Amino acid sequence: MFSPAGGSAVRTIRPWLWLLLLALLTGCASTGGEPSTGPSDPLEGVNRGVYGFNEVLDDYALAPAARGWTRITTPGVRDSVGNFFDNLAAPGVVLNNLLQGKFRDASATTARFLVNSTVGVLGLFDPADRYLGIAAREEDFGQTLGVWGVENRPYLVVPLFGPSSGRDVTRYPVGYYTNVLTYVALDTVTMGAFTAVNVINTRAQLDRAARLRDESAIDPYAFTRSAYLQYREQQVYDGNPPQDEDPYGDFFDELESGD
Repeated sequence: MFSPAGGSAVRTIRPWLWLLLLALLTGCASTGGEPSTGPSDPLEGVNRGVYGFNEVLDDYALAPAARGWTRITTPGVRDSVGNFFDNLAAPGVVLNNLLQGKFRDASATTARFLVNSTVGVLGLFDPADRYLGIAAREEDFGQTLGVWGVENRPYLVVPLFGPSSGRDVTRYPVGYYTNVLTYVALDTVTMGAFTAVNVINTRAQLDRAARLRDESAIDPYAFTRSAYLQYREQQVYDGNPPQDEDPYGDFFDELESGD
């Protein structure tokens, strides 16, 4: 499911392209469609109900809107729209880098934000990465809490927002209040319009991956849960989690390198 909220709440959807691919790999270890109980998902019954609601909303609203958006835009336009919203969320990345003690990354992200906001025409383009080699960094408050030692549990499926946890759900309000759009939107209608474009554009970019998951997974809920928890672990450890907790490290390394 894809969040309707602005800021980094929507920004975190981009890793879903990798997450869904990982779900297909981990699916072979699933026990099928039977619900499982365990410490990672003690609220599975409720979570599955919310997951079903989110999927219905996606099927009848977001997915059709995203396919319509794809028909009237080019890949370049969709990339620019994504760049624009990513740039607006950069102050939140800087804050979380500082809270994690990543001062060099905070400086790099600040420089990236300034370059893309000016030379990059309000963030529509990404000259910071293309010409200066300052790549985008993904940091949110859920990751910060993970770095501080807070465990990623219990697993939660949040209405409209999708997969989360008792730890990671904190990233939504922090992301909202550290997003530039929160302070420059003239009114609620403007904020809603920008958010809608962001959600639909992101959903359009992930349409093929979402369909692949649904067509291949015996139990899409279990696949999504497993992939989400593993991906968040990767983010907390910056791609280098403890080996005993990361059987898919090579997979993520290849994705990061683009091989």
